[in-house]
Amino acid sequence: MTEIEVGRIAGIFGLRGELKCDPTTAGRILFSAGAVLRCEAKETTSQIRLTHIRPHKGRLLISIEGVDDADAAEAFVGAALYAPRADVPLNEGEYFDADLVGCTVHGTDDTLYGTVERIEHYPSGDMLVIAGRLVPMVRAIVTEIDLESHRIIIDPPAGLLD
Repeated sequence: MTEIEVGRIAGIFGLRGELKCDPTTAGRILFSAGAVLRCEAKETTSQIRLTHIRPHKGRLLISIEGVDDADAAEAFVGAALYAPRADVPLNEGEYFDADLVGCTVHGTDDTLYGTVERIEHYPSGDMLVIAGRLVPMVRAIVTEIDLESHRIIIDPPAGLLD
């Protein structure tokens, strides 16, 4: 079963064991009472069950079954939370970063620009990183994404990749 990261524990909140969680954009929908996630904390991996979730200043505050005080919560600080990839819904035109990394990038004239090294996420939008250069993921530039053939077609404006 393939999993994706759906959040990270940023710290403890209060004395009752609540934790500050930074969910990923795609994974945020999975955070609800009763949800079971895989947790990689420091040197341990375990399944956790969420008992309570509430928004707070752009983050989520989560409670984990069996974690009732700040001392117990300390073991989860810095942990990454994972869920089965199949549980994360995607809308039309949305992709997982892992699906795009490694795709070859060609121009509309079939020029090979390189391979997607990673995806950078900025407030203004996502960027493909190709040979160290940033390519905005906007429809005017990224004209086609074919995951089956691991190929992305772009129509870059003059000077973008020079």
